[in-house]
Amino acid sequence: MSPTYNFRVRARLDHLTDRQLLGMRICDLPLKIEGSRLEILLDKLYRELQARSIAFKPHVWLGEEWFTPDGVTGFAIPFYLAHPRLMKLERTQMLEVEGAGDGECMRILRHEAGHALDNAFLLHARRGWKDAFGSYGTPYPRAYQPIPSSRDYALNLDAWYAQSHPAEDFAETFAVWLKPGSQWRRQYREWGALRKIEYVEQMMSELPRRSPRHISRRHIDPLRTLRTTLREHYHRKRRYYMIHWPALLEQNLYRIFSADSRHRFRPNAAQFLRRLRSSIGESVADGTGIHRYTINHVVRLMIARCRELNLRLTNREEEAKPNCIAAVTMQVMEFLHSGYHRIPL
Repeated sequence: MSPTYNFRVRARLDHLTDRQLLGMRICDLPLKIEGSRLEILLDKLYRELQARSIAFKPHVWLGEEWFTPDGVTGFAIPFYLAHPRLMKLERTQMLEVEGAGDGECMRILRHEAGHALDNAFLLHARRGWKDAFGSYGTPYPRAYQPIPSSRDYALNLDAWYAQSHPAEDFAETFAVWLKPGSQWRRQYREWGALRKIEYVEQMMSELPRRSPRHISRRHIDPLRTLRTTLREHYHRKRRYYMIHWPALLEQNLYRIFSADSRHRFRPNAAQFLRRLRSSIGESVADGTGIHRYTINHVVRLMIARCRELNLRLTNREEEAKPNCIAAVTMQVMEFLHSGYHRIPL
């Protein structure tokens, strides 16, 4: 770890405004994994692999998003995690920072390590893999429709990500197995997912006796090649998490608010939602695992429609808040069942 490097990077980026940062090209950001918090977390990941007698260490690089390319035995980590100033910008632009907390970041690192390990040992070509997880060759969908009540999948990342594709099912299962101190036998007792975790444990017990069948140290779309500005990057990312006008939104609004003249002196519904937008978004995100930007987008649509219809509260604010949380949850769950966009950009 280089203190000099760390100081220079912080001194440069910490003094830039959001507007100045957004005008910068990603390739011009003075970032490295060395000397950042990521170096410590990666060392922890490697120790976890070693503790399981897995000598393979995936290589990593900074890129635009979390990404393990097909056939590559390493993975990209989003650039913003290499500096707290860029994490702050990410939160401003997207309302959440995926991997901000050490616990969440380790869950993602274990997941990506599973992909890299699969690429190195061609695990998906082994007998039994398809029976456990499905066909590796299944095309990646643009969106997926998870079943929240299903017990056939391990739970590591939010939004039931294991259900998006067989390769993600394996990576999520591996991440649960790898986590130190995991009580997966107890946690997944009587779940269909238990069979998958046991299969991963069996495969991993055989790795120390095998050499990787394929090693590729390539860096796909590394930081130095990303010539888009941060403004362009976030414009594209926000569009990705937007949704069309949700069906039944207006009907749900009329369950909570009213346009009746009898309530014309009651608090304005649009102002009420705007004031509580952050806490409503946090509650719904915790309950559904859907990206905060998507939830905020739904709430913004609700605010706009309340303003157009001149809706008012019909009861006390403390009574209206849980109804609003329920309405937003209903809308995002409807979106979830129509196909949730959490597949890599």
